Amino acid sequence: MKTSKNKALRNPVSLETPRNKAPRDPEKKIEKIIGIKFRNPDLLENAFVHRSYLNENSDFPFPSNERLEFLGDAVLEQIVSDFIYHSFPSLPEGDLTALRAALVKTESLADEARRLKLGNELLLSKGEELGGGRDNPYLLANTFEAVIGALYLDQGLDKTKEFIDRELLYKTEESLRAGVKDPKSRFQEISQARFGTTPNYRVQNEWGPAHDHRFLIAVYLKNKKVSEGEGKSKKEAEENAARKALDSLDSGREIKPGSEE
Repeated sequence: MKTSKNKALRNPVSLETPRNKAPRDPEKKIEKIIGIKFRNPDLLENAFVHRSYLNENSDFPFPSNERLEFLGDAVLEQIVSDFIYHSFPSLPEGDLTALRAALVKTESLADEARRLKLGNELLLSKGEELGGGRDNPYLLANTFEAVIGALYLDQGLDKTKEFIDRELLYKTEESLRAGVKDPKSRFQEISQARFGTTPNYRVQNEWGPAHDHRFLIAVYLKNKKVSEGEGKSKKEAEENAARKALDSLDSGREIKPGSEE
């Protein structure tokens, strides 16, 4: 079976050796943004390739950033886990888990990607662009992880630690002060104390292929829907729904349970 030239170029392994010339030249701008010069700039560019772009540009020489995102997610979790384990020796396992989750959740990573303006450099399809893809928290968080994956391959663990320490872990104390309980637990405590009822979560919709599945889940107090959240998993969608409900309470919006069904 023949392998086409394009398919061969899309093999991520080939990115470990720098090409003579990349198809565009955004690397210097991105290197300025993140403050790191790459040995192999192709790896950095690959971190910004969304799969939708390849649907409209079949001859593009790089694959999507999904493999780099996969690697970056694992490296990020290891570095954050090691950091909080050694930084907070008195925290029990449950609080360490909640603190790590607060740091690496979609919204947290998306906030840092926005701050660094990573969305400006994403390669997207026209449809994804028109749909607000450059500010989509999931795409931004995935890009942040893909940059970490690319950095790990290009510079090794120590430089990757420096980047994560500078661009994410600076807010660890703030996350700890805000409370390490997950939003579902906090909203449940408030709901039981104020309204005498426990929130329940219901799937409203789900869509997308297996590698990029999404859930929309609503949180109810009795039979009244109070907020919705989206996520890559049911757990993440439920947490986002609870977080929105908490934000409403914090802003002074009145939330009341409905009647029993």
